[in-house]
Amino acid sequence: MKTLSECLAEAREKNIAIGHFNFANIEMFWAIVRAAQKTGQPVILGVAEGERDFVGIPQAVALVETARKDSSVPLFLNADHTYSVERVKEAIGAGFDAVIFDGAKLPFEENLSKMKECVEYAKKSGKNVLVEGEVGYIGQSSQVREALPEGAAIRPEDLTTPEDAVRFVHETGVDLFAPAVGNIHGMFADAPDPALDISRIKEISDATGIPLVLHGASGNTDDDMRSAIKAGIRIIHISTEMRRADRSALEKSLADNPNEVAPYKLMKPVVEAVEAVVENKIKLFAGI
Repeated sequence: MKTLSECLAEAREKNIAIGHFNFANIEMFWAIVRAAQKTGQPVILGVAEGERDFVGIPQAVALVETARKDSSVPLFLNADHTYSVERVKEAIGAGFDAVIFDGAKLPFEENLSKMKECVEYAKKSGKNVLVEGEVGYIGQSSQVREALPEGAAIRPEDLTTPEDAVRFVHETGVDLFAPAVGNIHGMFADAPDPALDISRIKEISDATGIPLVLHGASGNTDDDMRSAIKAGIRIIHISTEMRRADRSALEKSLADNPNEVAPYKLMKPVVEAVEAVVENKIKLFAGI
């Protein structure tokens, strides 16, 4: 199987992006894997701290490792949004392909210092793991929102600057970098998310020279996604749109089948609904 670094290099050559999709149960897991198989594209399966605690860290690793054996496309596992150095080390030791230390809410110097510790640990571990850093707070959690997350960097003057990005990348040695470029976690209920600052993405991409990651992409327009990819985004995170599809399909399945008690029967349309979301996103990111 190709490594994640190799897949990212190919994505850069083709000027496309790899989809990152979170899961917290077996239904969402299989929806992602099946969508990847249908499209023939690699995917990154993500589990943030809460999802890891729910699914189980060794269980998440085992799920991906097992699915790889029968997969015709590369499947990778990422420890999404990890808020302590200790939990970064935990994920690296468990065998994750990538891990994010999210110090976006910390003062810049503290974020940089802890990020250095994470990168140094990863290099000494002997594991083939990519480490991602994040600068610029964009909110937390997947929610269908009525307003911007409090404290989220959305004004031009609050976005990640190329200067901060370069310093952070060069001093920490991170493999991947996630800036705040107008993106937010979650999505609005009845309107597209605010437009991304495409020129800022391009400036940061040119300045750092490493793959950029776009978090909180649920709710952004297709045109914004295409433009962000052209500007240098190589990984795009989707979660809230999947969770919304999951809940809607489950509510309908329960309403349509009031006497059914077999979970696998109730959950089949849920898997199909989430798979459709993931498939559409993969195609968008890969330009197919």
